[in-house]
Amino acid sequence: MLQEGMSLSELRRSITQDQINRYAEISGDHNPVHIDVEFATKSMFGRIVAHGMMVLGLISEMLTVDFGQNWLDRGRLKVRFRSPVYPGDRISTTGKITGIISTDSETKIVCTVGCINGDGEYVITGEASVTVNDTVLNKE
Repeated sequence: MLQEGMSLSELRRSITQDQINRYAEISGDHNPVHIDVEFATKSMFGRIVAHGMMVLGLISEMLTVDFGQNWLDRGRLKVRFRSPVYPGDRISTTGKITGIISTDSETKIVCTVGCINGDGEYVITGEASVTVNDTVLNKE
């Protein structure tokens, strides 16, 4: 059964240049700071950075693991991008249930969410909420 204070499923992923290149192709975001070493070296980051939305996708993946179709159908997410992610970074997701709001017809779960790099620095922080059915609410 889901309860306040419970942690969400942690995901860990290494970010590679190949993933960044593939994301650029799929998304159509060909900003050279993501794919051109020479350009990125002269940027404020000093090197190539991953697309923020690509990294944010890890949070959505975590929420899909825990809330399934409910997340995809009725999830909301508000985040802040705090630091860049670079090729070679190892990213972990974090999440904790901070509230369960029930009415006669539905239950809304509120969570803090984030992504942390290998140095323990939050690169994304935010809040997610999802309206769930009884199957998810009573999940062991």
